[in-house]
Amino acid sequence: MTIKITSENFQKEVMESPIPVILDFWAEWCRPCQMLGPIIEDISNELAGKVKVGKVNVDEEGLLANQYRISSIPTVMAFKQGKPTAQVIGLLRKEDLLKRLGL
Repeated sequence: MTIKITSENFQKEVMESPIPVILDFWAEWCRPCQMLGPIIEDISNELAGKVKVGKVNVDEEGLLANQYRISSIPTVMAFKQGKPTAQVIGLLRKEDLLKRLGL
């Protein structure tokens, strides 16, 4: 299950997470984002307990998107111990996405 990440819960859910976090920066109007959605859900279910998976709607959370310089969506970022460790822009197959994120 993915978590909706907002400015209010970002600190707790991402920065203070004891396990790695994957964030999907997306928007409802973005077709590739919609195509990536089921892949993100699969990863969330497959890695439950090992990795936390969150979604950031860039239209609702512009400050978070700006903070991480998100200029293209979909962008998926991996965080470990509150620090960004990898970033992937665009639509990829699940296996390729996991590989590029180092998972």
